[in-house]
Amino acid sequence: MTTCGSCISKVDKNTIPGCRNNGGCVTDGCDKLSTFDWLADMESPGLQDFDVVEVRFKSGRKEFFKNTGHLVLYPGDPVVLDVPNGHHIGYVSMQGELVRLQMLKKKVDNDENIRGIYRIATQRDLEKFEEVKKREMPAMYRTREIILNLGLAMKLTDVEFQADNTKATFFYSAEDRVDFRELIKVLAGEFKIRVEMRQISLRQEAGRLGGIGSCGRELCCSTWLSDFKSVSTTAARYQNLSLNPGKLSGQCGRLKCCLNYELDTYMDALEGIPELERPLLTEKGEAILQKTDIFKKIMWFGYEKESTWISVPVSRVKEILEWNKKGNKPATLLEDVSSEMEDTTRALNTDLEELDRKFRGKKKKRKKNFRNKSRKNKNKQ
Repeated sequence: MTTCGSCISKVDKNTIPGCRNNGGCVTDGCDKLSTFDWLADMESPGLQDFDVVEVRFKSGRKEFFKNTGHLVLYPGDPVVLDVPNGHHIGYVSMQGELVRLQMLKKKVDNDENIRGIYRIATQRDLEKFEEVKKREMPAMYRTREIILNLGLAMKLTDVEFQADNTKATFFYSAEDRVDFRELIKVLAGEFKIRVEMRQISLRQEAGRLGGIGSCGRELCCSTWLSDFKSVSTTAARYQNLSLNPGKLSGQCGRLKCCLNYELDTYMDALEGIPELERPLLTEKGEAILQKTDIFKKIMWFGYEKESTWISVPVSRVKEILEWNKKGNKPATLLEDVSSEMEDTTRALNTDLEELDRKFRGKKKKRKKNFRNKSRKNKNKQ
């Protein structure tokens, strides 16, 4: 049973903190991109504490806010934030020098555009926020009905209400551009709030909905992956995967993000593998490439009238290619094997012959012993 040390659902000191929902947070206090401040116990002489704090919202969305009041904050603390035309509640996810590094990574400037933190949220603020969040699911179902009535080609994924109950953000996905001006008027009159429509990609939609992948684990986009890179079919070709859309596509309908994870390893391994446009020419015939092991640097070839495959090292394949360019043909694929390889094969053959002799000798001894025992039994009778 999974628990979270910084969960807001803990009651007292004697009970174990956490909602005990086995990974699915009920109180929205757990983060899919949780961080550990490894610089918390380290002093930075000559430098002032960084006053910008990273705050987390629903579905792992994070933004930066200034701690202008110099509040004593800890990761997981709920705070009331200054947002356009109102206030909102988020949870502190990171602070200190790690925030400075994160801003450099995301190329966010520390200027006047970063808003501030009002105060630490009280129990009354959290209770009001919970009441506001109860409107999200009914609003999403009602909005889907309105979309069907208007005949818009869009898919509503999630709804996020602001803590002051004055604004709601509707996340949707669509193939083409959608004219939702009429939809905004209907939603504003239906829920009496300000409406913001935000279009997200299919990968972001899968990350918000969640699910289990073909590997048996939770989707990467809903647990830790935040930056989505383009995935093409060339990644599958380099890894010698069959171009089957059913196996290569994820739950979002796009190519799986995990195709890029091992692509660099395959690219490095393919650097020393020669590309064959035609079969290898030998005196025995044309050797056709059947299979390649890029990590062991071995290529398997087979002749047209033979069913057996011959494993040839990559270095030997390059030598044969150079011979074919000059118009020469080796006798066989493995004719010019080094003397060390020949010695090892001879040693293996002699060992096998000795084992065969020992095994035959044991068989003869067993037969003689069996005959002698049978004779003795007959004499006794």
